[in-house]
Amino acid sequence: MLAFWGFCTIAVLLTLIMTKRMSVVVALVLVPIVFGLLAGLSSELGGYILDGLKSVAPTGIMLTFAILYFSVMNDAGMFDPMIKGIIKFGGQDPIKIAVGTALIAMLAHLDGSGASTFLVCIPAMIPIYDRLGMDRKVLACIAALGAGTMNIVPWGGPTLRASSSLGIDISELFNPIIPALGAGVLTVLAVSFWLGKKEKVRLTNAGTLGSGSSFVGIDDSEDEDKANLKRPKLFLFNLLLTVGALTALVTKSVPLPAVFVIALPIALLVNYPNVKLQQARITAHGHAAILMISIIFAAGVFTGILKGSGMIKALATSLVGIVPESLGAHFPLLTAITSMPASLLFDPDSYYFGVLPVLAHAAEALGASGIEVARGALLGQMTTGFPVSPLTASTFLLVGLAGVDLADHQKKTIPLAFLVTMVMTLVAVITGALSI
Repeated sequence: MLAFWGFCTIAVLLTLIMTKRMSVVVALVLVPIVFGLLAGLSSELGGYILDGLKSVAPTGIMLTFAILYFSVMNDAGMFDPMIKGIIKFGGQDPIKIAVGTALIAMLAHLDGSGASTFLVCIPAMIPIYDRLGMDRKVLACIAALGAGTMNIVPWGGPTLRASSSLGIDISELFNPIIPALGAGVLTVLAVSFWLGKKEKVRLTNAGTLGSGSSFVGIDDSEDEDKANLKRPKLFLFNLLLTVGALTALVTKSVPLPAVFVIALPIALLVNYPNVKLQQARITAHGHAAILMISIIFAAGVFTGILKGSGMIKALATSLVGIVPESLGAHFPLLTAITSMPASLLFDPDSYYFGVLPVLAHAAEALGASGIEVARGALLGQMTTGFPVSPLTASTFLLVGLAGVDLADHQKKTIPLAFLVTMVMTLVAVITGALSI
């Protein structure tokens, strides 16, 4: 019965969010509670919720202060030189800007962290997109595709989990899918080119492309207020502080929640020594931070109930049980095909430590390769799928920073993320990394 309630919980949640019948925060909290009560878990729900909240607390703290920090850096003008450089390279060409966004996202994700990738890419690119009138959903989509594809790297979370859960060497797992990863990168660049071309056509038809050449906006009074916040003389300091914070974030030399908790006060003190200005900057960006933290902790409630109750584990076991025995030899290919959509159902720990071992062992029992099943999983599960999954904090960071609705982001990005997975799967089959 737990599998049934788990399926109902996830299906209802995704339906409510994607059809916009309920806000993300409300759905993430109430849906699992309702089905938890229906499953007879009333006495345990409080403990599951508390465990879930504890698990996301460090991420919530980090993201809250990170949003405030990068907002202050944007106010101070730290991104202005790189923005002007990209605009000079891309000019008024949305195609070049879209492809540039993909390259930035993929390079930034070499550290394997979705949070740091989006914290670097989105705040820097938003002014460019807004200046040209490009759709922010395109920005979120391209950043998601770039980061998701690069999440296959050996030091990324999915590959490390797959390797440890099955007890296999990372090189044996990863090396055969390098050609597939290369194909995925090229596909992301091609999709970015296509999205940029669509934006160029749209803006040209609207008669807005190339209508402005300055970095300054239209509202002079607003621009004057913004100009008063710029700190061009502190550019080098702000850049070094940001590089130091991101380095600490990647190397984990400082506890992750503490990085921006420390960096934000330093940034405020140096850029805006006046107390009233400091308070004004926090107030100005507090709305976005509060919205983000509410979603993060609501997601903690959701995952806490599903994991603590055993619904996810039961759902994984049932999923394997319904696969016909005749399909056993095709487990690697089936896993690859379902890997990206599986990101919407399972968080990485549940999938790689719960679902994957069951799938791999079942495949071996039916004459297929367990390692190939793991390779198939890496082509989509929490790789191309992680930036659209409601089970990852990075998804909410991405849509929060980009200022787009989760449902709109999913509708635009999920089909393209699935396309990238299918291209990589095809190449993996051709190169022998997966057997059919």
